[in-house]
Formats: sequence, structure tokens, C-alpha cells
Amino acid sequence: MKLTAERIVDAGMAVFAESGYHGLSMRRVAQRLDVHAGSLYYHVPNKSALVQLMADRVARQAYEAGTAALAELGPAARWQERVEAQLVALRGALRRHPGGAVMFADSPKVLSTGALALMERLLETLAEAGVPAADRAVGADALLSQVTGFVLQEQSESPAVAVGAEEAAALRERFPKTVAAASAFGEDEKYVRSVRLLCAGLEALRRS
Repeated sequence: MKLTAERIVDAGMAVFAESGYHGLSMRRVAQRLDVHAGSLYYHVPNKSALVQLMADRVARQAYEAGTAALAELGPAARWQERVEAQLVALRGALRRHPGGAVMFADSPKVLSTGALALMERLLETLAEAGVPAADRAVGADALLSQVTGFVLQEQSESPAVAVGAEEAAALRERFPKTVAAASAFGEDEKYVRSVRLLCAGLEALRRS
């Protein structure tokens, strides 16, 4: 198959999923494509450019998913519903890619236009809602950080610690509120509730 930037990004994302950022190299990407490393540079000049393209792909897919989710809501939806639709779509897009949350977290650093478009639309939503200008940027950043952090935990490869019945009982007795909170909701509901909680704070600022 002809070598293209899209194929290089495909391979880069596969290597990233296996080895993370520090394991990603142009040499390993070339090995995956069964080509000489030098042939990559005609399409993608260096690792930084590759990371930018990877992050931008994830962000663009998230933007498109958010566009579809907003279209389903219709123009009469409340601003909180519009924020929630965007962030639920973003979580779904990140979860489709192993390491997607890490790539998205780095996307502002590499000036991903897809990530900038996501932030721009979220800021527009908050502006249309009447959130004070001084609070919009921090509010939008907090919302996006919540998504990233939530999915980072979901995509963590750290093994769960096996706990016996006696130890579990001791933990429940020592940390009753924490244990109860951990099992109160499923991951999907907990995520949506966290977004709504942040929106409630922004609504209080909007009304003040």
C-alpha cells in the first residue's frame, strides 16, 4: 500500500496504544509499517508532528461526535444540556482510542486545531448561556479537565488490588463514606453527574 500521512498516523496510534508516549518513535512506527524510517519524513517530519496529527485526529472525531449530539438536541435545548451533550460525546470519542485521554490532554500543547475547535465551541456555549466572561475560560477548562481525568482513570492499566472479605470489611468500617460513595453509581451515571455538578456551579455564577 502507498505510504500516506493517514497510514503513518494509524501506525503511530497503534504504537502509542501499546507503549505510550515514551515508547513512540518514528523508528517503531516505520517497523510497524514495514518501511524504512527515512521514508516517513516526507509525510511527517518528526515525532512532534506525528503526536500533533494523532491528537488532532482524536479531537476532530470528538468534535464531529459533539456536532451530531447537538443536532439531536435541537435549538430549544438548555445550555446545560448542550454542554452535557458535548462532553458525553467527547468521553465516548476518547474511550474509543487506547491512550485517547493522554493524547487529548496533550492536544493544547501541540496546538491541535481539533482541540481548539472543541474549546471554542464550549466557550461559545457558555457565552450564549450568560456565564460571566471572567469565568468562562476557567469553567470550560474545568469541564474538559474533568473529561480527561475521568477517562484517564478508565483507561488506566494499573491492576486492581485483590481484597479479601475480612480486609474489605475493615475498609468499610474505617472509610464508610468513601466506600459507599465508590459504589453509589455506575461509571456512566457518575460521569454525567460530575458534568452536571460543574454546570450547577457555572449556573450559580451566571445568576450572581
